[in-house]
Amino acid sequence: MGRDRVARSKCPIATSLDLFGDRWTLVIVRDMLVGKKRFGEFLASREAITTNVLADRLEQMEQAGLIERQAYQANPQRFEYQLTPKGRGLLPMLQELCRWADKFLPGTMEPPMNFMDLKV
Repeated sequence: MGRDRVARSKCPIATSLDLFGDRWTLVIVRDMLVGKKRFGEFLASREAITTNVLADRLEQMEQAGLIERQAYQANPQRFEYQLTPKGRGLLPMLQELCRWADKFLPGTMEPPMNFMDLKV
């Protein structure tokens, strides 16, 4: 789970939501699945995450084993982020969330086919 947080219960839904149940983590995973790697690319997403929240979520995601970071510049030090197998494993769930929202939430944009056609 990361950050010394205690699981609410052993329920698989509750423990999963403890890991990625905030409003930003799955959006960042979505962005990584479509090729975003750098801090500025995540900031440019239409959801308008703030820099401090993004930095916090990336740190939490790294601690939880969803992502890895690798320096691409030394001075100033900057990082690229990539999903681990654990993070990529969220793809089918995100695709199902897209299908569910498309069916039950009027006004939701149709998910891009390049996202829906991705494979783990």
